[in-house]
Amino acid sequence: MTSTLLLDVVGLTPRTLAHMPRLRALAAAGAQARLDTVLPAVTCSVQSTMLTGLAPSEHGIVGNGWYFRDVGEVHLWRQHNALVQGEKVWETARRAQPGFTAANIGWWYAMGASTDVTVTPRPIYHADGRKSPDAYVRPPALHDELTGALGEFPLFQYWGPTASIASSRWIVEATRTIMRERGSDLVMAYLPHLDYDLQRFGPDAPAADRAAAELDQVLAPLLDDAAAAGVTVIAVAEYGIEQANRPVDVNRALRREGLLEVYTQAGREQLDPWTSRAFAVADHQVAHVYVADPADLKRARDLLEALPGVDEVLDREQQARYGLDHERSGELVVIAEPGAWFTYYYWLDDERAPEFARGVDIHRKPGYDPAELFLDPGDRFAKAKAGLGLLKKKVGLRYAMNVVPLDGSWVRGTHGRLPDSVADSPLLLCSDPDLAFWGGAGGAGDAVPAARVRDLVLQAAGVAAPASIPDDAAYAP
Repeated sequence: MTSTLLLDVVGLTPRTLAHMPRLRALAAAGAQARLDTVLPAVTCSVQSTMLTGLAPSEHGIVGNGWYFRDVGEVHLWRQHNALVQGEKVWETARRAQPGFTAANIGWWYAMGASTDVTVTPRPIYHADGRKSPDAYVRPPALHDELTGALGEFPLFQYWGPTASIASSRWIVEATRTIMRERGSDLVMAYLPHLDYDLQRFGPDAPAADRAAAELDQVLAPLLDDAAAAGVTVIAVAEYGIEQANRPVDVNRALRREGLLEVYTQAGREQLDPWTSRAFAVADHQVAHVYVADPADLKRARDLLEALPGVDEVLDREQQARYGLDHERSGELVVIAEPGAWFTYYYWLDDERAPEFARGVDIHRKPGYDPAELFLDPGDRFAKAKAGLGLLKKKVGLRYAMNVVPLDGSWVRGTHGRLPDSVADSPLLLCSDPDLAFWGGAGGAGDAVPAARVRDLVLQAAGVAAPASIPDDAAYAP
């Protein structure tokens, strides 16, 4: 019997909630508060703070990826739960209530986690280089139960130019199935739909309003199931999405200064992290800049501070103010101005761009690329190329989707810095007004630090939060 349903509704803000009547009804019957997110306000960092009650400086998830110094490589979107340092909320609950069970449908760092049920996107990587949609599921028998009832996980609707409501619908139906047939004391589900059109078109666009209404409709049956079963629903958002108007090529600036180096393969340039004096791992509106020699710190900092679109440049001491001073962080952390965001681009000539740049390739790109949400508007054959790629896939041939633009100006929505407006701030909703203790902060109108989500989940599960919870100030600079 499920007692608590924790929903990560990406991009849930006052602006999007206005178009979501079913979620508004839940908040009206329960409680609503602004959620004080962490820096960087990106998926992996905020989720890890919510589930551990710790700042990034303690749990170590300093972004959606970082430079792994021990192997000399940039990796984004790793999946092993051991990367998250600290006890997770379900593990804390088990210490107080042996036998406490938890299910995770889509929250990040799921693989190898100690949850009883796990469902997370995981493609099939074929020996010939092809990639097919699938998911990693535990217990193993559950995989065929879910795909038999719901079809294969819609990986190509989860991210990329064809991202759509299909992925969130699959997750909702999988969550309903798990709650109905297996149950867990805590069920967690991740709903990414608002990420897509809000980044494509911006939070003010009619498409953003339609996406919010669409997700609300898909979510309604799950909320109805929870209400009928007496399940407490806690809905959170990691971040809000603000209007984007300026891509900032931080790596190109470092390269022109002679700090970033590349090497060449088959006429294409690859980032060379081993010999670069400084390079950036761009992650939305925050970039970790890794500087190999302390003697280059001032030179790199002066360059970055003068770069149009940069708001702040943080050294280790300044990172501590934001709870971001972890060994995985860059020697410098750069924060974009409102409306600006950082590209990962490091080449100076598009003809020399690596092959992966024009494709959806989240694991090989040394930074986040929101342009992956677009079929290149400047290529009139982009749709035809995508169609040919899908045809090759269906007949079992190798294919490449070289359809992503190399121009960040198409992106209209971004996030990562701490929000500047209430309208674009993330929300926390709770179906049970008696649980709206908001970490002792006061009434329902108060802001809740992201680290307090763990405590709210523990209270909903009937587990008293540990007495050693750090001060809120550590999480909300």
